[in-house]
Amino acid sequence: MDESTYTEIMLTIAQAFEMLAAAVLIAGLFLSFGLGLRTYRRHHDGTQTYLILRRTFGGVLLLGLEILVAGDLIRTVAIAPTIENVVVLGLIVLIRTFLSFSLEIEIEGVPPWRRAFVSGATVVKKAAQASGGA
Repeated sequence: MDESTYTEIMLTIAQAFEMLAAAVLIAGLFLSFGLGLRTYRRHHDGTQTYLILRRTFGGVLLLGLEILVAGDLIRTVAIAPTIENVVVLGLIVLIRTFLSFSLEIEIEGVPPWRRAFVSGATVVKKAAQASGGA
């Protein structure tokens, strides 16, 4: 396999991660609204419905950010591991990590280091359970 073929394959994989992240965000939006609707139908409580929507979509955003970071890692490390690209990747990861921490604090109410590790998928699962689902 020559270098151009390898680069094309890695670019395709990185783009697949980006498309997966977009699909997760879109599906998560529908899931959030579905859970919110189910919560409202069962409890007729707008506040609880809002909290379920917020927690579910916040978890989806966390999961989407995690997937996007994976795509960025593949793009940078596998395709063009220059110092400049690694620095840019570091900045992107730093910004996304800050966003993830901010979202986790907003969703859970406590900083991530003051409780057990929670991923985006775990947050979505908790929100689904709180809405009355499995």
